[in-house]
Amino acid sequence: MHTRRTALLAAPGLLLLLTAFLVPSAAMLLAPPGVGTGEILERLGDMLSNAYDLRIIGRTVGIGLVVTVVCVGLGFPIAYLLARSTSRWSGMLLALAIFPLLLSNVVRTYGWLVVLGSNGAVGQLLTGLGMVDKAPQLLYTDLAIVLGLTQLFLPLAVVSCYSAVAQIDAGLDEAARGLGARRMRTFWDVVVPLSAPGIVIAATLVFAGSATAYTTPYLLGGSRHRMLSTQLYSYSSVTIDWASASATALIMTVLVFAVSGLSSLAARRGRTS
Repeated sequence: MHTRRTALLAAPGLLLLLTAFLVPSAAMLLAPPGVGTGEILERLGDMLSNAYDLRIIGRTVGIGLVVTVVCVGLGFPIAYLLARSTSRWSGMLLALAIFPLLLSNVVRTYGWLVVLGSNGAVGQLLTGLGMVDKAPQLLYTDLAIVLGLTQLFLPLAVVSCYSAVAQIDAGLDEAARGLGARRMRTFWDVVVPLSAPGIVIAATLVFAGSATAYTTPYLLGGSRHRMLSTQLYSYSSVTIDWASASATALIMTVLVFAVSGLSSLAARRGRTS
């Protein structure tokens, strides 16, 4: 009876997911307008053997991994400090940490245009200090994309890690220190392994968002530093090449699921070792 009631409660959500997400996604990946599956697979093979497309795939994977490492590396310590803080301001600090999620991606990305532009804050600072004669070109580079995506997804990493650390009994930290473990060893040997599920979720969400983000790579990377997301937009809205668009979307989907599977496997092995 309990199982039947649970199935009935889950049925509307599953039906909505099937009709609003899975069916359109499958149609885009395997059966776009006027294109057969064989043509998509042929274009996919061409992309995996073409140097230009491979550079775009490599750039997408590389930037996604760098952003993931930076966001998790910065976000987890912040989440740990917030979760273990006994200050009455800890709630306010957590709200400030996730406040950027309330702002538009476009607004936050345009802020980097002001900072990294040739007449922006960084360029003026470097020239004012006499470090360079001419402001360096920081926009339309991989570095600009990494900075923009890191700012975009760092709050998401903080939230995911915070929820994991908050569920760990703080008494375990005190017990480990009572047995002679230093604070850093307690952090690495107790807190991090127990927080592995939250870290995996944070890494998966950040990589998926970085590999599929469009606005930030488009504004900060320009046309010379394309990622799969900007290439997909070009195929679907500029050249109207549905076979290439579907092949690109298929590559993006496989990348996200592959990284998610690998991170879950690594976390599972870390817990059992």
